[in-house]
Amino acid sequence: MSGNTVAPPHTLSCAYSRAARELGLKRSQFDLAVHLGRIRTVPDDGGGGRRVAHAEIDRLRAAPGFPDTLTRSVEAVGTTEAAAVMRVPPSRFTRLARMGFLVPVTFYLNRYRAVVWLYLADELRQFAADEDNATLLTGRAPEGMRDQLAAGLDLRARNWRGRHLGSLLRQAEGPWQRAGALAALLDPAQVADIARDPYERSHLNRFRPGPPTYSAPGSPAAQLAERITTAADPDEIAWLRSDLTHALELARAHRPAPRPTEKPAPPRPAGKREPAPRTERPRTGLLGRLLRRSVRDAGAYSFRNRPSCTTDTSSRP
Repeated sequence: MSGNTVAPPHTLSCAYSRAARELGLKRSQFDLAVHLGRIRTVPDDGGGGRRVAHAEIDRLRAAPGFPDTLTRSVEAVGTTEAAAVMRVPPSRFTRLARMGFLVPVTFYLNRYRAVVWLYLADELRQFAADEDNATLLTGRAPEGMRDQLAAGLDLRARNWRGRHLGSLLRQAEGPWQRAGALAALLDPAQVADIARDPYERSHLNRFRPGPPTYSAPGSPAAQLAERITTAADPDEIAWLRSDLTHALELARAHRPAPRPTEKPAPPRPAGKREPAPRTERPRTGLLGRLLRRSVRDAGAYSFRNRPSCTTDTSSRP
């Protein structure tokens, strides 16, 4: 062997864990930054998930105010901290969130399996600083809104789903991935009603992201997370179905779903002949004579009993 060795090719990207360290982010902050599109990712050519290009890390590190600016942009707070950021009582903050004025950015389930919504602190500061929102922060809510709240209005899950869908669509790299992102928010029965072809539905499910994972599949916590991820309001379901129908049309036009093909018969080995058909060998001896006699007698009986060969006694004098 030659003493000269070939250097491995330069790695243009790195895994999420390394990118988070280089950007000075906790893993939860990094994941949220990716979810929000603050950090751009690239597919792994080896099929091992997504990665972050070194050029993207260099871009973020060169931004003014790094790393504080990046960290501040992904600061997520719960209800108590959010109310403090906006300088309102937690009860008022909860009402504003339930009415849809404030959109959760993510959620988690605590040890009691209660949903804890998190909000971007930067968005809360902007909302509080907008003079148009002053009455919402200090005055009474309009009577119609109070009636809706009393009836159980809570738009937090729906608004989160809309935000989550935006993130999934940003990361989609083709028509089938975009269709899968829409299917991720619909109940499987709804998806089956739209994608009725089993091969097409199977192909679509390959690109359908699963719900956020917080515990073992099938556990009560996992079922709760799945309910939050699945559209529930009739009008929400209607527009998701409409968008998925259109997305599937585009996906089919781009590349139809693969279908199984019949396997051709295996080729016959060269020089091997087909077996010759079996033929009956003539029988000899007593058994052969008896068989031939039986056949002859049966034929004679059949011939004698045909109508054209019987004697017509009616024509005799």
